[in-house]
Amino acid sequence: MTKVFPNASFTIGDAISEKEPPQNKLLLAGETSEETILTVWKKSLLFNCNGFTVFDSKGDLVFRVDNYMEGNKGEILLMDASGNPLLTIRRKKMSLGDSWLVYEGESMEKPRLCVKKSVNILSKCLAYVSSGNNNSRNNIMYEIEGSYSQRNCAVFDDKRRLVAEIKRKEAVGGVAFGTDVFRLIVRPGYITTDSAMALLILLDQMFGSSRR
Repeated sequence: MTKVFPNASFTIGDAISEKEPPQNKLLLAGETSEETILTVWKKSLLFNCNGFTVFDSKGDLVFRVDNYMEGNKGEILLMDASGNPLLTIRRKKMSLGDSWLVYEGESMEKPRLCVKKSVNILSKCLAYVSSGNNNSRNNIMYEIEGSYSQRNCAVFDDKRRLVAEIKRKEAVGGVAFGTDVFRLIVRPGYITTDSAMALLILLDQMFGSSRR
């Protein structure tokens, strides 16, 4: 089996190259060409658990989700490599539609983000992201477009700048990994990597095999 995580001690198979081709983009004033490229593996490090394991371009573990279990879909914990809590994702109670709140650490106060699934079947938008607990259209921070099932999504900010992407991943020689291993590309100047990872987890809840 092709190796997903080059530097981890629990590797399988042969190593892959994580070098990305140079990006030739026309930048606007104030923009940056720096990107963080993460490899996302839809698998928990713990036995008999569902989750996510995320590696940076050097193959080092950066994020993990281990409590992504069938009986715990109302709350998901994003952790760093050491298992320290970074964000808690909770389903918003007493709300119309599929809405979630993202909190700092394990807190239940002052959510960082509110993410709501789009219900407009004519819109190309998958979900709206607002700050705090206010999911009104006047408070939109990000919009997510594309197809999560195809692992082809884009996150735009309120000025239509591309701030994060989900893309399919291929190993050396063009061997496809399938949909359980893919890339998360983040522009940290416009969104934090943990927030981008939280959006990815929620796309999986709303549109992936984990949805109810």
